[in-house]
Amino acid sequence: MANALRNSFKYGCSGLLSQLSLHCRHGRVCASPYAAVQQRNNSSSAKIKVDLDASTGVAVMWMQSPPVNSLSLDFLTEFAISLEKLEMDRSCRGLIITSTLPKVFSAGLDIMDMYGKSPEHCGEFWKAVQEMWLKVYGSNMVTIAAINGSSPAGGCLMSIACDYRIMADNPRYSIGLNETKLGIVAPFWFKDTMVNTVGHRTTEIALELGLLYTSPEALKIGLVDQLVPEEQVLTTATETMTKWLAIPDHARQITKSMMRKQTIDKLLANREADTHNFVSFITKDSIQRSLRMYLEMLKKRKA
Repeated sequence: MANALRNSFKYGCSGLLSQLSLHCRHGRVCASPYAAVQQRNNSSSAKIKVDLDASTGVAVMWMQSPPVNSLSLDFLTEFAISLEKLEMDRSCRGLIITSTLPKVFSAGLDIMDMYGKSPEHCGEFWKAVQEMWLKVYGSNMVTIAAINGSSPAGGCLMSIACDYRIMADNPRYSIGLNETKLGIVAPFWFKDTMVNTVGHRTTEIALELGLLYTSPEALKIGLVDQLVPEEQVLTTATETMTKWLAIPDHARQITKSMMRKQTIDKLLANREADTHNFVSFITKDSIQRSLRMYLEMLKKRKA
């Protein structure tokens, strides 16, 4: 296990325990908490920055939590609050999610929220992971992932929860759900989301082998929709957004709900059980020992 963790660290390794869950809004709240007349920053948080241009109705969410945009409890909380504000703002119709960090979109779950923590904390953390997926996967907005770096495990989940994925054309960048290489199992809603994206057989192979795909490989199997030069990822996402926003909102939203409702409802019906399973797993003595060994290895590297 320690060896698997070591091998995974170059991808941020926060994806160590990517067994998550989901939640979705099926209706849009009409009240707008913003003055819908100018471009502005909707978040003062250190980990998430959101720029909403009310003239286009498009927001860009910048993940800016060095070194690898790990999905910590604090990060996930800020992410959910930021997305909720945009969802309530009637001027916002589209969301682009990207990273300010070089070479990484998001490396996945933060190990420090899983090591040496109480069952209560682990449960709170897992519910925040669920909430992230639910809000993105069920958003009424058009959501585009502008993937400008590697995106393993939880980062991959965030990406495939979006409506469309544009990735930097760089074979050094990878994306995928690599849980089995760490001796763990991706939860059912991870699996369902990937099946909905690339199909059953491709998902079966990917999950059993814990595959991380290079960007060209990801395009080939449909894990991402488009590859562009790294410096064009955001501009291409912005251009692509105009095509999606040309569709009447109500028709697009109803169609999206029709396609995704069954997957969302499955998690909502089993959310407590999913949380219990995660807490039971992560608090096992054997898993905590493996996490401790991994952290000690990191300290020795730094020394």
